[in-house]
Amino acid sequence: MKMFRSREKSSGSFITRLPYLSFLIINMKIQKINIISSILLAICGGALLLVLQVPMWRIELNAPQYPEGLNLLIYASKLGGNVDIINGLNHYIGMKTLHSPDFFEFTLLPYLIIFFATACIAVSLLGRRKWLNLLFILFVCFGVVAMIDFWRWEYNYGHNLNPEAAIIVPGMAYQPPLIGFKQLLNFGAYSTPDIGGWIFVAVGVLLLLMVYAEWRIFKKNKIRFNISQAAATLMIIISLSGCTTGPEALVLGKDNCNFCKMTISDNRFGAELITRKGKIYKYDDSHCLLAFLKSETIPEKDIADIYIADFSGNHALINTNKAFLLQSDSISGPMNGHIIAFESSTQMKEAKEKYKAALVVWKQLYP
Repeated sequence: MKMFRSREKSSGSFITRLPYLSFLIINMKIQKINIISSILLAICGGALLLVLQVPMWRIELNAPQYPEGLNLLIYASKLGGNVDIINGLNHYIGMKTLHSPDFFEFTLLPYLIIFFATACIAVSLLGRRKWLNLLFILFVCFGVVAMIDFWRWEYNYGHNLNPEAAIIVPGMAYQPPLIGFKQLLNFGAYSTPDIGGWIFVAVGVLLLLMVYAEWRIFKKNKIRFNISQAAATLMIIISLSGCTTGPEALVLGKDNCNFCKMTISDNRFGAELITRKGKIYKYDDSHCLLAFLKSETIPEKDIADIYIADFSGNHALINTNKAFLLQSDSISGPMNGHIIAFESSTQMKEAKEKYKAALVVWKQLYP
C-alpha cells in the first residue's frame, strides 16, 4: 500500500509539470465531468443538428447594377441563394459554374456533422473527461481542415478560368475572400459565417471552456464548476478573439481618393473611413471626406471609425474623436480643405497661432 501511494504521488507530480496540451493527451485517469458540462454537451449536440437545416456560410456580392446584392449561401449539403444569376455572370469572365453535385464535400459534410452531434451527446452520457478532451481535439482539427478545404475551393474557383471567356482581364483572379471583404472588379465580395457557421464557432468556444474548466477542477481537487467564472472566461476569450480593423497607411502616388478619384499626394491632409464590415475608404483631403459623408453613400450606422492624418510628425492617422482639429481659411489642402489635425496639443497650439485658426471638434464638422 505504501509503495502504491508513493508511485501515485510521483506520477501525479510528473503530470502536473507537463504543459497543458500534453496533459490533455497523456492523462489517462478516468474522471467524471460535472453536470454543467454534461448539459452543455447535450446542447452542443442538438445545436449541431440544426446546422443541417441552415446555411453555414455566405458570400455577398454588391455592385451598382445589383443594389440589393447577390448572395451565395453554402449549406451542409447544397448551394443556395442567387446561384443561377451568379453562374450567368461568371460565364462572361470564364469562371466555372457552380452546381451542388460537383462538390464531394456536400456528400461527406452532413455525416461529419451528425458524427460530432452524436459524439457530443455520447460524451455527455458517458461523462468522462478524457473523451471530452478527445472530442475537443477532433473538433478543432475538423475546423482547421474545413477552412483549408474552403480556401482551396475558392482558389481553384477564382484562378482556373476559361481562356476563351468573353471578358478576359490579364493577370486578374477572382478568388473570393476566405473571410472579410475583397474588391473583384466592380463587385465588392463579403465572406462571412452564416447561422450554421456561428453555431460551429459557439460549439468550439463552449468545448474549449468545458475542457479548461474540467482541467481546473482536476488540478484543484475537483472544485465545482463556477458558472460566473466560466461566463467571465467566455467574455475574455470573445474579447481577445474579436476582429477589429484599424487604419491603413496612406501610400502617396498610389492610393486614390475615394471621392474625387485624384491620386493622394500629400499625406498631411489625408483621411480614412472604415465600415463595420472592415472596408476602408481613403481621401486626399478633409473636404472630400466631409463631402462623401454628406452624400450618405454609406449609412451612418454602417460606419465604424473615421481617421484624419496628423499634420505634424510622421502623419499617422488619428481617430477624429481623439484629434485636435483646427479650421482656418489660410489652411488649404489638395482639394481646398480648411481642416488640419494634430495628436499633440503642443503642436496644435503652435499651428493655431501660425494659421490664426479656430479649434473645432468633429461633431461641429459632421453633426
